[in-house]
Amino acid sequence: LAWGLVIFVLSSQALAQSLELPKLPYEYDALEPAIDEATMKVHHMGHHNAYLTTINKALTALRGEESTKHLAKMGIDRLLQHIDEVPKELQGAVRNGGGGFVNHALFWESLRPGGTPDPAEAGALGGAITRDFGSFVGLKDTFTDAALKVFGSGWAWLVYDAAKGGLAVETTPNQDTPAMTKGKVPILGLDVWEHAYYLKYQNKRVDYINAFFTIVDWEVVAKRFEAAVAKGKEEL
Repeated sequence: LAWGLVIFVLSSQALAQSLELPKLPYEYDALEPAIDEATMKVHHMGHHNAYLTTINKALTALRGEESTKHLAKMGIDRLLQHIDEVPKELQGAVRNGGGGFVNHALFWESLRPGGTPDPAEAGALGGAITRDFGSFVGLKDTFTDAALKVFGSGWAWLVYDAAKGGLAVETTPNQDTPAMTKGKVPILGLDVWEHAYYLKYQNKRVDYINAFFTIVDWEVVAKRFEAAVAKGKEEL
């Protein structure tokens, strides 16, 4: 299912109904020791659910006015790309609640107990990583450096940029998503808000980042990449 497997489905839910908290594809303790059970429960049932509540309230408000009803029908990703068209009093809720909702949905689907072998040079994603970062180690080093430099709360991303026809590592503050820019498709994201790791790692963000790479589902990331490339070609 396109770039986030569940993301397009989640986004399209905004058409005429309330969004729902996606069920995790594994148990809360399944990612240990990389991410502990207590953090997973608070992160999913607490923080992700809070973003869900925020965006649902905003969507209800948008549907309630004839002049903004069309915005609620866009789906979350397109709505975020049109954030300037949202009434000012709802922009914060849409940006933070909507971004937080889709970002976390992508994050959960990117992880798998035990992870999968890195893509190395095999397949389309592996070839793109080698082309754009020199090697998988080059990607990991670039991504880690970017994630460590996020000041305060935010995300680190591996993005397919249709305009450039290649991969890039980017960061966003708070709950912003690269998908707010047309043509940029996040295929892997790491939440570096403290709520994502502080119970286990405290201030040792680098240890959290290293642990993250042991549980990435590169098969899912590769499917997102292939879908993003195909969509980019269709839009040319």
